[in-house]
Amino acid sequence: MTTTPLALVTGGNRGIGYATARQLAARGMTVLVGARDADRGAAAVAALRDGGADARPLPLEVTDPVSVAAAAEQVEREHGRLDVLVNNAGIVRADGMARPSETTLTTIREVFETNVFAVVTVTNAFLPLLLRAPAGRIVNVSSEVGSITAMTDPESSVWPLTSVPYPSSKAALNMVTAMYAKELRDTAVRVNAANPGYCATDFNGHSGYRTAEQGAEVSVRLATLPADGPTGQLWGHLAADDSYGVLPW
Repeated sequence: MTTTPLALVTGGNRGIGYATARQLAARGMTVLVGARDADRGAAAVAALRDGGADARPLPLEVTDPVSVAAAAEQVEREHGRLDVLVNNAGIVRADGMARPSETTLTTIREVFETNVFAVVTVTNAFLPLLLRAPAGRIVNVSSEVGSITAMTDPESSVWPLTSVPYPSSKAALNMVTAMYAKELRDTAVRVNAANPGYCATDFNGHSGYRTAEQGAEVSVRLATLPADGPTGQLWGHLAADDSYGVLPW
């Protein structure tokens, strides 16, 4: 076991997750790359190591409680604690862009399974290890489209979006974040939601106008907050003026 800060990034084998893993490693952390596909996880770890990162693979299917429990047991056995958990894994479905009246329950259930339920499963499994860290940090990668305030403001850049599955899953994730922050307010653990902004990744067919590296900066900031840092916030990219700050729930 080592005293080097240890971070776990779910879905860390590509996109914003990969960029987050690389940036955390650059800050001196050992990074566990959570990936459901072992080969892709190994390839990502190899690339990170080639860049000088202390990266290690962690088999992890976030929607499978058995896989999550096995991953937590492995981290406890090999490291005894966890300093940072970045719940980055998330999905969107093409048919999830339909109008509310055309939404299928199958799509909603699938999106919530990864974007909400899995976050609770992973967080609960690793929370005992985070509580052992001097200053545990939980970062839930959310989105501005999960802000009810933004989505109901005709002047907001996200106003035109009318789909249900992805935005509602991120709104739920925001509430999950707030409730964990409330439970853990008297501990050294800080829990926040990150808004990376609209980034060009495989997630959206590389249609975003921000880079994965820029999106990762948001999670990294929240993962490295000082002891007196905020908790229970949605923080990140503000599309209105391309700055960073607290977003309304």
